[in-house]
Amino acid sequence: MVYFAVALIEVAAEFFSYTPIIFVFKPLMPLLLMIFYYLISQRRQMLFFLAMTFSIVTNLLFIPDSERMLLFGVVAFLIHRICMIGFIMKMVKIRDYIPTVMATIPLLVLFCYLLSITPGIPETSFYILIVQNVLIAILGGLSFSVYLISDSKKNSWLLICGLLFVALQFIVFIERYYLSGIAPTILRPIAMALNAFAFFTFYRFAIASETSYDDTAAA
Repeated sequence: MVYFAVALIEVAAEFFSYTPIIFVFKPLMPLLLMIFYYLISQRRQMLFFLAMTFSIVTNLLFIPDSERMLLFGVVAFLIHRICMIGFIMKMVKIRDYIPTVMATIPLLVLFCYLLSITPGIPETSFYILIVQNVLIAILGGLSFSVYLISDSKKNSWLLICGLLFVALQFIVFIERYYLSGIAPTILRPIAMALNAFAFFTFYRFAIASETSYDDTAAA
C-alpha cells in the first residue's frame, strides 16, 4: 500500500535524521489519508479534513529547530487533537458520558503524575503539557469506553487508534524530558511508526463509522 511505503521511508528518514526527506514524507502521510478518505467516503466529514490538515501543519512546524515554530506547532497540534476528538464524538454518538469520564480519569492521573515528577519543565511548556495530557486522556478514555460498551468493527479500530496515540504520548514525553540527547536515534523512528499506524487506524475508524451509519440507515 502506498501509505505504508511512505510511512516506511519516513521512519527510515527519522532514523538517519535526514531532514530533506522528512520535510516531504512526514506531511505526505496525513495528506494521503485525506485523499483516500475523499475518494472512498460518501459523507466526507469536514472535521476529518480539518484534523488531517492541522496534522500536516503540525508536522511541518515541528521539523525546524526553532522555538517560534515550535510554539506555532503546539497550537496547531492542540487544534488537531480537538478536531479529532470532535470527529470521534460525532461518529460514535455518545449517550452516556459516565463510562468515558471513568476511563479518562486514570489516564489523566497517570500523565499528570509523570508531569509532576519531571524536573526542569519551563512554565509555558508546563501549562501546554497539561492541556495535551487532558486531550490525550480524553482520546484514550473515549476509545476504551466506547469499545467496552459496543465491540463493533469501527470501535475496534477506535480502540487501536486510542492505544497507539497514548503509547505515542508516552514515547514522546520520555524522549523529550528523560532521554533527551541519549537515545533519540531509537525513539524517534518508534514514535513515527506509532504515529503512522495511529493515523491509519483513525482513517479506518472514519470509514468503518460511515459504513456502519449507512447500514443502519438502510435497515
